[in-house]
Amino acid sequence: MRSLKKMMASIAVLASVAALGACSVGAQSEDTESAGSGSEKPTTVTVATHDSFNLPKELLAKFEKVSGYKLVTTASADAGVLLNELLLSNGKGKADAFFGIDNYSYQKLGAAGALAPTAADQGWNGGAPAQLIDQPVKFAAASAVPIDRGDVCLNVDNKWFEAKGQTPPATFDDITKPAYKSLTVVENPAKSSPGFAMLAATKALYGEKWATYWSQLLANGVKVADGWSDAYNVDYSAGEGKGKYPIMLSYGSSPADATGATSSLAATCARQIEYAGVLAGAKNPEGAQAFVNFLLSEEVQKAIPDNMYMYPERNGVALPEKFARYAKLAEKPIAVDFNTVAKNRDAWIKEWTALFEAAHK
Repeated sequence: MRSLKKMMASIAVLASVAALGACSVGAQSEDTESAGSGSEKPTTVTVATHDSFNLPKELLAKFEKVSGYKLVTTASADAGVLLNELLLSNGKGKADAFFGIDNYSYQKLGAAGALAPTAADQGWNGGAPAQLIDQPVKFAAASAVPIDRGDVCLNVDNKWFEAKGQTPPATFDDITKPAYKSLTVVENPAKSSPGFAMLAATKALYGEKWATYWSQLLANGVKVADGWSDAYNVDYSAGEGKGKYPIMLSYGSSPADATGATSSLAATCARQIEYAGVLAGAKNPEGAQAFVNFLLSEEVQKAIPDNMYMYPERNGVALPEKFARYAKLAEKPIAVDFNTVAKNRDAWIKEWTALFEAAHK
């Protein structure tokens, strides 16, 4: 969801292929069958992802070589769309595994019975099992395994503000002020994982006054894009489309790609953890587990910052220098109670949608 300039071409291809059907990442084959006929061993593992899943081709090819499975990914749009697709099928669609559902959403999959048991203590290709920063989440026998982590934060285009001689905002309150009217683009919490993270964060910050905050923000000309890619590619002034909005809801890691041209606002950061796991309807659960083991390998965890602009979940993995310099994790992210999120997600989205529709009548 947060992969930047050098990833846009591959994301565009992945998303367009996903609209037509599944995409074999390693061999580029159109064969999407997860299992052979009769009692034959499955030859394919199919993984449902969001549209920012991106790893080097050589790593994906190595997965296929070592595991013996052909890897097929089906890319939804943002993670909110992926969540809805998995919920509609209760995890019993064509995919064997998933990647990209976060700590604001996994509860829905667990409650729907869409998850299967997934181990986090198995090594990949003879390597040592990963020691994780966060623990897997469990629902009875089912589970989901953390793969990467990061912060969802407001980002600002420093060059834009310097050119205008204007001080950038620092807080959520600031972007409701007249000085920042029509300068902010955020993502729809009903469709986007960073969008929902912002909704949960403002719920935590403002409590019963959250609706007042959002009413003020909508009245101040905030644009609501469907997803991160739309906002970055079209609307953000520091993004691919050189849009007209110098403030964007993005990630704390995004400034690593801009080498100081953009900044994230620490006071607006909420922690995000992305999970992977075996789905309840997996035709190839062994292949799905192998893919999770692969994601936790030191090779993949080292590749995550440069390719998906998130931080590794495996302890002891060194970060690229640009992350250490420009994209440190927030020391005190906004505290969100995820049990409260689990109980209220649908109601919050419904309430937010009513506010949004009322503001645009």
